[in-house]
Amino acid sequence: MITLCMDTSTQYLVIALIRDDQIVAKFQEKCWKKQSEELFPRLMDLMKEAGLEPEDIGQVVVSEGPGSYTGVRIAMTVAKVFCAMRNLPIATVGTLQLFAGMEPRARVVLDARGGRVYTAVYEYGVLSGTVEAKPCEEVKAEILEAETVIGDGSLVGREDHIPDLAENFLALKDQWKYAENVHLVKPEYLKSSESYLPHHQ
Repeated sequence: MITLCMDTSTQYLVIALIRDDQIVAKFQEKCWKKQSEELFPRLMDLMKEAGLEPEDIGQVVVSEGPGSYTGVRIAMTVAKVFCAMRNLPIATVGTLQLFAGMEPRARVVLDARGGRVYTAVYEYGVLSGTVEAKPCEEVKAEILEAETVIGDGSLVGREDHIPDLAENFLALKDQWKYAENVHLVKPEYLKSSESYLPHHQ
């Protein structure tokens, strides 16, 4: 079965086509504020590269946020419409979870704008604690010297480290959260003063 994976919740556009346990085509590139323009052309290019037709897609996995308000909605809307029209399964992963992948232990830091970041710690893809939106300086003070930082590390005194998100979609396969009803799939938005536990925790 072919699984279509998509993420537009950050400045990157990420698309992956997975056949069973193997990625057959993938795309990851900075497309800040252009994801809506680039998503379909890039997807069509990948499908052509893999020799696939839209009818070959058997399910869709999409990131649920938190992230850019508009960005999160782009891939999720496409995924929901596609799955609703064809009665296909749909699953989600958290955006920070996607960045963490299956690292033994890592803190993910993603730009939340306004001098803040979304941050959380994951162990082998499982959230340890909560996802929060906090001031950059506060997070910088919290980070341990030996701690692995993934994402927009330069905002908290570390180097940026952007992983292969297509590979992480696949690595997290056992943690894809399937929805009983496509219409119940909603983005996770996080205000600057909030924290949350994802629905599947």
